[in-house]
Amino acid sequence: MPEPLPDRPTRRARHTPSDARAALSRLAFVPGWVVVALTTLVFAAGVSVPLAYQLLPLAISVAFLGLPHGAVDHLAIPRTCGEAVTGRWLAAVGALYLVVGGAYAVVWFLAPIVAVVGFILLTWAHWGQGDVYPLVALAGGEHPAGRTGRLLTAATRGSLPMAVPFVAFPDQYELVVATLAGLFDPAAPAALSALFTPAARAAVAAVVAALVCLSVAVGVVATVGGDRRSLALDVAETGLLVAFFATVPPILAVGLYFCVWHALRHIVRLLAVDPAAAGSLRSRRYGAALASFTRDAAPLTAASIGLLVLLYVAVPGTVTDPLDLVGTYLVLIAVLTLPHVIVVAVMDREQGLYAM
Repeated sequence: MPEPLPDRPTRRARHTPSDARAALSRLAFVPGWVVVALTTLVFAAGVSVPLAYQLLPLAISVAFLGLPHGAVDHLAIPRTCGEAVTGRWLAAVGALYLVVGGAYAVVWFLAPIVAVVGFILLTWAHWGQGDVYPLVALAGGEHPAGRTGRLLTAATRGSLPMAVPFVAFPDQYELVVATLAGLFDPAAPAALSALFTPAARAAVAAVVAALVCLSVAVGVVATVGGDRRSLALDVAETGLLVAFFATVPPILAVGLYFCVWHALRHIVRLLAVDPAAAGSLRSRRYGAALASFTRDAAPLTAASIGLLVLLYVAVPGTVTDPLDLVGTYLVLIAVLTLPHVIVVAVMDREQGLYAM
């Protein structure tokens, strides 16, 4: 049976202490379930929300949960590796962001359609990546198990926020991607419209359905004769997310998911590798642990907001409409996500997530 993942660093997986699992459950899983389930019920009942209010979660994420969850990447790798945070580590992570993030920023100006499609695929990969560690850590490694099972779970989970809205809300999905590309090239929205056809929606729906079915089938086979509670958790969460993204308008759904699902789970993972915060988790002083994270994240969150202001100035299109403002913020998120994915991949490697 695969070993549960660690909260402390090594290249081989270790046991996750019960206090870290309790924090993951109470600080991340339960809040995410509650918000996603209640929002799904509200919109299933026929409630409609003006677009300006749908943008609020993304706007709030600039300073709360969303942007800050990646603002401690300069600390995440050395802490996961069990090393001191030195100037060398800070320079290495800084260079990663400068080179990789800077190169992607250039792509937005030179080839915005390529950048938008890349952002969708990148987010698919990263949000799937972000769901594997919490599942394994909370469930004790029963499911998903093995490199293949975990990669499949990542592909499946990432497809839900990125692909389900494409099928359920094609007009709003097209509005968002057209807004992003249109900030850099007025002709881009017309070119992107060719992607939003009934045939494309049917193909995407088939891919998502195939991923879900295959993931469940692999999980059933892997847990024969074993404890299937982890598989049940995965199936329940997958069903909840399918309902959520098929029911809630995509701008609101993605904003809520980004904050209360993806970011919260990653933040608790970061707390578990921070020696000071991990001590607070052991004593169930969750407020102190979150305060420690807030202090760590504050400087680079502020710096990222400064970059956002510069991006508003640099974008060639007119950025005055609320959707355009949020679209510009999403471009910044895209630029920061690419190096962030690499940081999380290093954490995955050090914690043995795909070692089996």
